[in-house]
Amino acid sequence: MSNPAYPPATAPPANMYGGLPGYEGIASGGYLPPPMPAEPVAPPQPPPAPLDWSIPSLSEDSAREAFKGFASSHCCYSSGPADDGVITKMEPFNTYRYRLETFTESRSTECAEKPHEGEPADFYTQTAPRPWEVQANPPEFFVNHTEEIRVPFTSSIKECHGCHGSGASPCEKCRGQGYKECWVCNGSGTRGEESCGHCDASGKERCTDCNCRGTEDCQICKGKRQLLSYIKLKVEWTNNVEDHVVEQNSGLKVEDLSSVSGKELFKNSQYMVYPLLGFPNPAISEASDRMVRDHQSKYAQTSRVLQQRQSVELIPITRVNYKWKSDSHLYFVYGNEHQVSSDDYPATCCCVIM
Repeated sequence: MSNPAYPPATAPPANMYGGLPGYEGIASGGYLPPPMPAEPVAPPQPPPAPLDWSIPSLSEDSAREAFKGFASSHCCYSSGPADDGVITKMEPFNTYRYRLETFTESRSTECAEKPHEGEPADFYTQTAPRPWEVQANPPEFFVNHTEEIRVPFTSSIKECHGCHGSGASPCEKCRGQGYKECWVCNGSGTRGEESCGHCDASGKERCTDCNCRGTEDCQICKGKRQLLSYIKLKVEWTNNVEDHVVEQNSGLKVEDLSSVSGKELFKNSQYMVYPLLGFPNPAISEASDRMVRDHQSKYAQTSRVLQQRQSVELIPITRVNYKWKSDSHLYFVYGNEHQVSSDDYPATCCCVIM
């Protein structure tokens, strides 16, 4: 017999959602292709050429201070080479980094359920909006964000399958008994030759997890007895970033440059950016043309492209040669942050951390 305090269950058959326009493949999941733009967007114009290409050269004092900071940040490095090493040569190997960002919105759907907390059962009261018609407010451009939305007019009510509508389940701690074995006497009721005072010689103690009831709220419906079934729309805004660094033949590993910034020479953003054709460095033009094409073909199939941004940085790199104790060594100072890389630091020791 149904409980008059709760509305009757209205859950549709499991395959019902597959008949809704736009949700035919909900059982298999996956991302949904976006609709085509309503109007074609006019191609943007080529960007203007950067104006200021100069980059300050690194002084010996700055190189030496950066090296001292590098040595002091390593507990196993002696300060000798950084303090007493004599700089013999400094060579600039400045390089370019091209960065392309494509900010996309993707949508996926799945069947979901939650404890029923009085929400109306609106399934089929109106036509449910298609996945790309559901209102979702995007965050600031180029900021990753995820939002989950209950699709309007897809909600129905059903009895909780975990507790069969009772709202409760046996307490796991006392196995539904309301009492647990006394931890002091291990259920014997005695301690040695004396009665256990903790349980009054009963061998049992009250279960505090269920307050001696033997049951606890069902973990699925949280004691509500019913579940709200609906279609959940997951909206993901993703900033897809790709970099290309021009080889600089200095010996510094390209991956080291990922943690530093350079001098910004150019930046622009719009719906679809135009490749940097005619850039003074041909490698940047080639990378820009390839990456812009790749991004448009890669992300437009499963996502909606909201905005693109491209930039070019000139990253300072200086290879510093120095002598210490008659031997020649080198290190690199790179980026606006004056990061240092030195693979052959000549005065190290082995430390054991206990």
